Amino acid sequence: MEQAQSTVREAVDWIVLLVESFGAVVITVGVLISIALLVHALARPTHPSSFTRVRLVLGSYLVLGLEFQLAADILKTAIAPSFTEIGQLAAIAAIRTVLNYFLTKEIENEKAELESAGRVMEPLPTPRH
Repeated sequence: MEQAQSTVREAVDWIVLLVESFGAVVITVGVLISIALLVHALARPTHPSSFTRVRLVLGSYLVLGLEFQLAADILKTAIAPSFTEIGQLAAIAAIRTVLNYFLTKEIENEKAELESAGRVMEPLPTPRH
C-alpha cells in the first residue's frame, strides 16, 4: 500500500513539474511576442493604441500562464502530506488567483476602452510558410 502511494506521489510530482513548466513556457512566449510587438510599435508609432495592444497581448499570456501555475498548485494539494504544505500552497494559490483576477479585469477594461474609441484590436499576424 505504501509503495502505491509513493508511486502516485512520484507520478503527480512529474505531472506538476510538466504543468508548471508549460505555464512558464506560455509566459515566456508571451513576453517574447510582446517584446516583438513593442519594438514594432516603437519603430512605427502610428497609433497610441499599439502600446495598449502590447499590454493586452502580454496580459493575456500572463493570465494563461497563471492558470497553468494554479492548476499545478491544485495538483500539489492533492498529495500534500502536511497541513503546513497545504497552507503554503493555499497562500500561493490565493495570490495567483488574485493576480489572475486583476489581470483579467485590466484586460477587459483595456479592450472596452479600445472599442469605445472605435479601435478594434487586430489579431496577431500568423507566420507565413
